[in-house]
Amino acid sequence: MEVDMKVHAKEVSDDSLLSYVEQIKKIPLLTFEEELELSKCVQKGDEAARHRLIEANLRLVIKIARSYLSSDLSLMDLIQESGLEYKIVTIAGNRHFIIRAPQPGADYMRRRLTILVAHYDRSPGSPGANDNSAAVFILIETALTLIREKIHSWLVIFTDKEELKTGEGIRNQGAYTLASGFRETELENARIYNFDACGTGDTLIISTTAEYLLRNENAQRRDTIRTGIKTLRDTALETARDLHMEKVMLLPTPFSDDAGFMAAGIAAQTITMLPSDECTQLVSILRKAPGFANAFVNQNMRNSVNMKMIPETWRIINSPTDSHLRLTPRNFRLVQRFAGALCR
Repeated sequence: MEVDMKVHAKEVSDDSLLSYVEQIKKIPLLTFEEELELSKCVQKGDEAARHRLIEANLRLVIKIARSYLSSDLSLMDLIQESGLEYKIVTIAGNRHFIIRAPQPGADYMRRRLTILVAHYDRSPGSPGANDNSAAVFILIETALTLIREKIHSWLVIFTDKEELKTGEGIRNQGAYTLASGFRETELENARIYNFDACGTGDTLIISTTAEYLLRNENAQRRDTIRTGIKTLRDTALETARDLHMEKVMLLPTPFSDDAGFMAAGIAAQTITMLPSDECTQLVSILRKAPGFANAFVNQNMRNSVNMKMIPETWRIINSPTDSHLRLTPRNFRLVQRFAGALCR
Protein backbone atom coordinates (compact mmCIF):
# COMPACT_ATOMS: atom_id res chain seq x y z
CA MET A 1 0.00 0.00 0.00
CA GLU A 2 2.84 2.38 0.78
CA VAL A 3 4.24 1.84 -2.71
CA ASP A 4 0.94 2.79 -4.31
CA MET A 5 0.65 5.93 -2.21
CA LYS A 6 4.07 7.20 -3.26
CA VAL A 7 3.53 7.20 -7.01
CA HIS A 8 4.20 10.69 -8.39
CA ALA A 9 1.29 12.48 -10.05
CA LYS A 10 3.01 12.72 -13.44
CA GLU A 11 3.48 8.94 -13.48
CA VAL A 12 -0.18 8.09 -12.96
CA SER A 13 -2.49 7.74 -15.94
CA ASP A 14 -6.24 8.25 -15.68
CA ASP A 15 -6.79 4.55 -16.51
CA SER A 16 -4.51 3.28 -13.76
CA LEU A 17 -6.01 5.71 -11.27
CA LEU A 18 -9.56 4.65 -12.09
CA SER A 19 -8.51 1.00 -11.74
CA TYR A 20 -6.98 1.77 -8.36
CA VAL A 21 -10.11 3.61 -7.25
CA GLU A 22 -12.21 0.57 -8.16
CA GLN A 23 -9.98 -1.59 -5.95
CA ILE A 24 -10.25 0.87 -3.07
CA LYS A 25 -14.06 0.84 -3.28
CA LYS A 26 -14.01 -2.86 -2.31
CA ILE A 27 -12.34 -2.14 1.04
CA PRO A 28 -14.97 -2.05 3.81
CA LEU A 29 -15.30 1.16 5.82
CA LEU A 30 -14.56 1.16 9.53
CA THR A 31 -16.92 2.20 12.28
CA PHE A 32 -15.65 4.96 14.57
CA GLU A 33 -15.19 2.39 17.35
CA GLU A 34 -13.12 0.16 15.05
CA GLU A 35 -10.96 3.15 14.11
CA LEU A 36 -10.31 3.94 17.77
CA GLU A 37 -9.35 0.35 18.52
CA LEU A 38 -7.02 0.14 15.51
CA SER A 39 -5.45 3.49 16.45
CA LYS A 40 -4.64 2.14 19.90
CA CYS A 41 -3.02 -0.91 18.30
CA VAL A 42 -1.00 1.30 15.95
CA GLN A 43 0.34 3.26 18.92
CA LYS A 44 1.60 -0.05 20.31
CA GLY A 45 3.49 -0.75 17.08
CA ASP A 46 1.00 -3.12 15.44
CA GLU A 47 1.88 -2.96 11.71
CA ALA A 48 -1.14 -5.04 10.65
CA ALA A 49 -3.45 -2.54 12.37
CA ARG A 50 -1.59 0.33 10.71
CA HIS A 51 -2.02 -1.29 7.29
CA ARG A 52 -5.75 -1.87 7.89
CA LEU A 53 -6.25 1.72 9.05
CA ILE A 54 -4.50 3.13 5.98
CA GLU A 55 -6.51 0.92 3.61
CA ALA A 56 -9.87 1.79 5.16
CA ASN A 57 -9.28 5.54 4.83
CA LEU A 58 -7.92 5.57 1.31
CA ARG A 59 -11.22 6.35 -0.42
CA LEU A 60 -11.10 9.99 0.62
CA VAL A 61 -7.40 10.32 -0.14
CA ILE A 62 -7.85 8.86 -3.61
CA LYS A 63 -10.67 11.31 -4.32
CA ILE A 64 -8.40 14.15 -3.31
CA ALA A 65 -5.54 12.87 -5.45
CA ARG A 66 -7.94 12.27 -8.34
CA SER A 67 -9.24 15.83 -8.14
CA TYR A 68 -5.93 17.23 -9.31
CA LEU A 69 -4.54 14.29 -11.30
CA SER A 70 -7.47 14.58 -13.69
CA SER A 71 -8.14 18.04 -15.05
CA ASP A 72 -11.63 16.91 -16.10
CA LEU A 73 -12.82 16.30 -12.55
CA SER A 74 -14.33 19.49 -11.12
CA LEU A 75 -16.02 20.27 -7.85
CA MET A 76 -19.34 20.09 -9.68
CA ASP A 77 -18.50 16.55 -10.83
CA LEU A 78 -17.62 15.50 -7.29
CA ILE A 79 -20.83 16.90 -5.81
CA GLN A 80 -22.92 15.26 -8.52
CA GLU A 81 -21.04 12.00 -8.07
CA SER A 82 -21.98 12.09 -4.39
CA GLY A 83 -25.67 12.57 -5.24
CA LEU A 84 -25.98 15.86 -3.36
CA GLU A 85 -28.31 18.65 -4.38
CA TYR A 86 -26.56 21.96 -4.91
CA LYS A 87 -26.99 25.48 -6.19
CA ILE A 88 -24.33 27.69 -7.74
CA VAL A 89 -24.39 31.34 -6.68
CA THR A 90 -22.21 33.71 -8.72
CA ILE A 91 -21.24 36.95 -6.98
CA ALA A 92 -18.69 39.41 -8.37
CA GLY A 93 -17.50 36.75 -10.80
CA ASN A 94 -16.91 34.14 -8.07
CA ARG A 95 -18.82 30.84 -8.13
CA HIS A 96 -19.94 29.51 -4.74
CA PHE A 97 -21.53 26.06 -4.35
CA ILE A 98 -24.33 25.74 -1.79
CA ILE A 99 -25.46 22.31 -0.59
CA ARG A 100 -28.41 21.65 1.69
CA ALA A 101 -30.56 18.73 2.74
CA PRO A 102 -33.33 17.81 0.31
CA GLN A 103 -36.84 18.61 1.58
CA PRO A 104 -35.57 20.18 4.80
CA GLY A 105 -38.93 20.10 6.60
CA ALA A 106 -41.07 22.58 8.52
CA ASP A 107 -38.52 23.21 11.28
CA TYR A 108 -35.79 24.22 8.82
CA MET A 109 -36.32 27.99 9.07
CA ARG A 110 -37.27 27.95 12.76
CA ARG A 111 -33.96 26.52 13.93
CA ARG A 112 -30.72 28.47 13.80
CA LEU A 113 -28.73 27.29 10.82
CA THR A 114 -25.18 26.02 11.03
CA ILE A 115 -23.15 26.79 7.91
CA LEU A 116 -20.04 24.73 7.20
CA VAL A 117 -17.71 26.56 4.83
CA ALA A 118 -14.61 25.49 2.88
CA HIS A 119 -12.95 27.28 -0.01
CA TYR A 120 -12.34 25.13 -3.10
CA ASP A 121 -9.91 27.29 -5.04
CA ARG A 122 -6.18 26.66 -4.83
CA SER A 123 -3.04 28.63 -5.51
CA PRO A 124 -1.54 28.32 -9.01
CA GLY A 125 1.14 25.63 -9.06
CA SER A 126 -0.08 23.91 -5.90
CA PRO A 127 -1.85 20.54 -5.87
CA GLY A 128 -3.95 21.91 -3.01
CA ALA A 129 -4.39 18.59 -1.22
CA ASN A 130 -4.47 20.05 2.28
CA ASP A 131 -5.37 23.58 1.15
CA ASN A 132 -8.17 22.90 0.63
CA SER A 133 -9.24 19.68 -1.08
CA ALA A 134 -9.23 17.66 2.15
CA ALA A 135 -11.76 19.97 3.83
CA VAL A 136 -13.97 19.93 0.74
CA PHE A 137 -14.19 16.16 0.71
CA ILE A 138 -14.64 15.97 4.49
CA LEU A 139 -17.62 18.35 4.26
CA ILE A 140 -19.10 16.37 1.37
CA GLU A 141 -18.95 13.27 3.55
CA THR A 142 -20.41 15.27 6.45
CA ALA A 143 -23.34 16.41 4.31
CA LEU A 144 -24.08 12.83 3.25
CA THR A 145 -24.05 11.71 6.90
CA LEU A 146 -26.37 14.53 8.00
CA ILE A 147 -28.82 13.66 5.24
CA ARG A 148 -28.82 9.98 6.24
CA GLU A 149 -29.52 11.03 9.84
CA LYS A 150 -32.34 13.36 8.67
CA ILE A 151 -30.73 16.45 10.19
CA HIS A 152 -31.83 19.52 8.24
CA SER A 153 -30.67 22.74 9.90
CA TRP A 154 -27.40 23.15 8.01
CA LEU A 155 -25.81 24.36 4.81
CA VAL A 156 -22.46 23.47 3.28
CA ILE A 157 -20.92 26.24 1.19
CA PHE A 158 -17.82 25.89 -0.95
CA THR A 159 -16.43 29.35 -1.57
CA ASP A 160 -14.36 30.67 -4.44
CA LYS A 161 -11.40 33.08 -4.31
CA GLU A 162 -10.01 32.55 -0.85
CA GLU A 163 -6.53 32.64 -2.32
CA LEU A 164 -5.65 36.28 -3.04
CA LYS A 165 -3.22 37.65 -5.58
CA THR A 166 -0.47 40.12 -4.79
CA GLY A 167 -1.98 43.53 -4.14
CA GLU A 168 -5.44 42.19 -3.28
CA GLY A 169 -7.05 42.69 0.13
CA ILE A 170 -9.70 41.02 2.27
CA ARG A 171 -12.52 42.75 0.40
CA ASN A 172 -11.39 40.92 -2.73
CA GLN A 173 -12.10 37.58 -1.05
CA GLY A 174 -15.07 35.65 -2.36
CA ALA A 175 -16.20 35.17 1.26
CA TYR A 176 -16.50 38.94 1.70
CA THR A 177 -18.98 39.46 -1.15
CA LEU A 178 -20.85 36.28 -0.17
CA ALA A 179 -21.11 37.41 3.47
CA SER A 180 -22.25 40.87 2.36
CA GLY A 181 -25.21 39.14 0.73
CA PHE A 182 -25.92 37.25 3.97
CA ARG A 183 -26.65 40.54 5.70
CA GLU A 184 -29.81 40.89 3.62
CA THR A 185 -31.13 37.43 4.53
CA GLU A 186 -31.81 35.22 7.54
CA LEU A 187 -28.34 33.74 7.04
CA GLU A 188 -26.83 36.71 8.86
CA ASN A 189 -27.65 35.00 12.17
CA ALA A 190 -26.37 31.56 11.19
CA ARG A 191 -23.49 29.88 13.00
CA ILE A 192 -20.62 29.88 10.50
CA TYR A 193 -17.66 27.52 10.78
CA ASN A 194 -14.87 27.69 8.24
CA PHE A 195 -12.85 24.51 7.62
CA ASP A 196 -9.42 25.03 6.11
CA ALA A 197 -6.30 22.85 5.87
CA CYS A 198 -7.94 19.97 7.75
CA GLY A 199 -6.12 17.11 6.05
CA THR A 200 -2.86 16.90 8.00
CA GLY A 201 -2.44 16.35 11.72
CA ASP A 202 -4.09 14.84 14.78
CA THR A 203 -4.90 18.01 16.75
CA LEU A 204 -8.02 20.10 16.17
CA ILE A 205 -7.18 23.81 16.11
CA ILE A 206 -9.88 26.36 16.92
CA SER A 207 -8.46 29.56 15.50
CA THR A 208 -7.99 32.69 17.59
CA THR A 209 -6.98 34.81 14.60
CA ALA A 210 -10.10 36.96 14.96
CA GLU A 211 -8.64 38.56 18.07
CA TYR A 212 -5.79 39.97 15.98
CA LEU A 213 -7.91 40.93 12.97
CA LEU A 214 -10.46 42.84 15.08
CA ARG A 215 -7.94 45.19 16.65
CA ASN A 216 -8.33 47.71 13.83
CA GLU A 217 -12.15 47.73 13.91
CA ASN A 218 -14.18 50.44 15.63
CA ALA A 219 -15.29 49.57 19.17
CA GLN A 220 -18.99 48.90 18.47
CA ARG A 221 -18.36 46.73 15.44
CA ARG A 222 -15.48 44.93 17.18
CA ASP A 223 -17.57 44.10 20.26
CA THR A 224 -20.49 42.81 18.20
CA ILE A 225 -18.33 40.47 16.12
CA ARG A 226 -16.26 39.42 19.13
CA THR A 227 -19.43 38.40 20.99
CA GLY A 228 -20.53 36.31 18.02
CA ILE A 229 -17.14 34.64 17.70
CA LYS A 230 -17.06 33.84 21.42
CA THR A 231 -20.38 32.03 21.05
CA LEU A 232 -19.06 30.08 18.06
CA ARG A 233 -15.83 29.23 19.86
CA ASP A 234 -17.60 28.12 23.04
CA THR A 235 -19.89 25.89 20.97
CA ALA A 236 -16.88 24.39 19.19
CA LEU A 237 -15.12 23.66 22.50
CA GLU A 238 -18.27 22.15 24.00
CA THR A 239 -18.75 20.00 20.90
CA ALA A 240 -15.18 18.73 21.13
CA ARG A 241 -15.70 17.88 24.80
CA ASP A 242 -18.94 16.02 24.04
CA LEU A 243 -17.06 13.95 21.45
CA HIS A 244 -14.28 13.25 23.96
CA MET A 245 -11.69 14.66 21.60
CA GLU A 246 -8.35 14.50 23.39
CA LYS A 247 -6.31 16.90 21.26
CA VAL A 248 -7.89 20.34 20.90
CA MET A 249 -6.10 23.69 21.05
CA LEU A 250 -6.83 27.40 20.67
CA LEU A 251 -4.15 28.92 18.42
CA PRO A 252 -3.79 31.76 15.88
CA THR A 253 -3.76 30.70 12.22
CA PRO A 254 -2.39 32.52 9.14
CA PHE A 255 -5.59 32.17 7.07
CA SER A 256 -8.62 32.02 5.96
CA ASP A 257 -12.20 32.83 4.84
CA ASP A 258 -13.11 34.02 8.34
CA ALA A 259 -11.37 37.30 7.52
CA GLY A 260 -13.74 37.91 4.62
CA PHE A 261 -16.81 37.19 6.74
CA MET A 262 -15.60 39.46 9.54
CA ALA A 263 -14.82 42.27 7.11
CA ALA A 264 -18.50 42.09 6.12
CA GLY A 265 -19.51 42.30 9.78
CA ILE A 266 -20.38 38.62 10.27
CA ALA A 267 -18.76 36.36 12.87
CA ALA A 268 -17.13 33.16 11.61
CA GLN A 269 -14.90 30.60 13.32
CA THR A 270 -12.06 28.85 11.52
CA ILE A 271 -11.26 25.20 12.23
CA THR A 272 -8.04 23.53 11.09
CA MET A 273 -5.68 20.67 11.99
CA LEU A 274 -2.01 20.37 12.92
CA PRO A 275 0.29 17.52 13.96
CA SER A 276 0.70 17.54 17.76
CA ASP A 277 4.49 18.06 17.59
CA GLU A 278 4.00 21.20 15.48
CA CYS A 279 1.43 22.46 17.99
CA THR A 280 3.91 22.02 20.81
CA GLN A 281 6.57 23.95 18.89
CA LEU A 282 4.16 26.78 18.02
CA VAL A 283 2.99 27.15 21.63
CA SER A 284 6.63 27.36 22.75
CA ILE A 285 7.38 30.05 20.14
CA LEU A 286 4.32 32.10 21.09
CA ARG A 287 5.33 32.03 24.75
CA LYS A 288 8.84 33.24 23.98
CA ALA A 289 7.83 35.76 21.30
CA PRO A 290 4.20 36.92 21.78
CA GLY A 291 4.54 39.42 18.92
CA PHE A 292 5.16 36.61 16.47
CA ALA A 293 1.45 35.75 16.35
CA ASN A 294 0.50 39.19 15.02
CA ALA A 295 3.26 39.00 12.41
CA PHE A 296 2.26 35.66 10.95
CA VAL A 297 -1.49 36.28 11.18
CA ASN A 298 -0.91 39.37 9.03
CA GLN A 299 1.55 37.42 6.86
CA ASN A 300 4.29 39.89 7.67
CA MET A 301 7.21 37.46 7.60
CA ARG A 302 10.21 39.59 6.69
CA ASN A 303 12.95 36.96 6.83
CA SER A 304 13.61 33.26 6.44
CA VAL A 305 14.11 32.80 10.19
CA ASN A 306 10.54 33.95 10.88
CA MET A 307 9.24 31.78 8.06
CA LYS A 308 10.81 28.69 9.63
CA MET A 309 8.98 29.43 12.87
CA ILE A 310 5.63 28.81 11.16
CA PRO A 311 4.47 25.19 11.52
CA GLU A 312 5.63 23.20 8.49
CA THR A 313 2.10 22.01 7.67
CA TRP A 314 1.00 25.63 7.21
CA ARG A 315 4.28 26.74 5.65
CA ILE A 316 3.95 24.43 2.65
CA ILE A 317 0.35 25.24 1.75
CA ASN A 318 0.15 27.12 -1.56
CA SER A 319 3.32 25.28 -2.65
CA PRO A 320 4.00 22.34 -5.01
CA THR A 321 4.63 20.07 -2.01
CA ASP A 322 1.03 20.31 -0.76
CA SER A 323 0.20 16.89 -2.19
CA HIS A 324 -1.85 13.93 -0.96
CA LEU A 325 1.36 12.28 0.25
CA ARG A 326 1.37 14.62 3.27
CA LEU A 327 -2.22 13.93 4.34
CA THR A 328 -3.11 11.92 7.46
CA PRO A 329 -6.30 10.12 6.41
CA ARG A 330 -6.75 8.29 9.72
CA ASN A 331 -7.85 11.63 11.23
CA PHE A 332 -10.35 12.64 8.55
CA ARG A 333 -13.20 10.88 10.37
CA LEU A 334 -12.42 12.90 13.49
CA VAL A 335 -12.97 16.19 11.61
CA GLN A 336 -16.06 14.80 9.92
CA ARG A 337 -17.62 13.79 13.26
CA PHE A 338 -16.83 17.20 14.69
CA ALA A 339 -18.36 19.06 11.72
CA GLY A 340 -21.47 16.93 11.87
CA ALA A 341 -21.85 17.41 15.62
CA LEU A 342 -21.82 21.20 15.15
CA CYS A 343 -25.04 20.82 13.13
CA ARG A 344 -26.96 18.71 15.63
